Amino acid sequence: MQFTSEQRLDDVLEREFALGEIPGIVWTPASASAPVPLILLGHPPLGLRQMYPRLLARARHAVAEGYAAATIELPWSGDRPRSAAADQALADLRQALEAGGPVNDEIVDRLVLPLVDQAVPETRAALDALLALPEIGGPVGYSGGVISIGVRLAVVEPRISAAVLFAGSFVPRIMFEEARHVTIPLHVLLQWDDEGNDRQMALDLFDAFGSKEKTLHANMGGHTGVPQFAGDEGNRFFARHLK
Repeated sequence: MQFTSEQRLDDVLEREFALGEIPGIVWTPASASAPVPLILLGHPPLGLRQMYPRLLARARHAVAEGYAAATIELPWSGDRPRSAAADQALADLRQALEAGGPVNDEIVDRLVLPLVDQAVPETRAALDALLALPEIGGPVGYSGGVISIGVRLAVVEPRISAAVLFAGSFVPRIMFEEARHVTIPLHVLLQWDDEGNDRQMALDLFDAFGSKEKTLHANMGGHTGVPQFAGDEGNRFFARHLK
């Protein structure tokens, strides 16, 4: 990990870093006296620069609750090299949505599974580097992002103790089998009227999770209309499992 910039935002220390070719950002309390737990912030593959205002707001909220927060650029996003296959899958998805018909499983698999296969090992490598920082300790939580990435991480990464997952992205059918192997506590947010989300698929995925402790928090409204109190519930969930 190589830090490339640093700035203080009130009581938050923000540092951009590079992990090989992968950009990332870590936010920590500016005056912490002991190592703090870490929350990995997931996000859609729109690029860190485009997502930065929303990520910063989430990071400030996490730091105010006594955590560090960090995120990395997803494969094929931002300034990272593009993937012709991913671009074609995205174009096919948009064409299917514009036609008003269902999105078939083959398109979803081509779009999501390669992203999961590359993003999860990269996230684990970033976690190695982040936990080596003296100001960050365990346990680790995962919050938001592409839900299939969160599912895979919950299965393969033992350092993640709890996760807040955002329903609202397309899910390959194979991920339902992986979901049955998830055992960590889960808090799942679902926007009931999400225009891009298959509500029944989100409910079926929640049902598939193997966790003994899992909560579904559903709210009326579209994809970006998550109410503040739903975020507060996520904070209380992390407080139970990370502190």
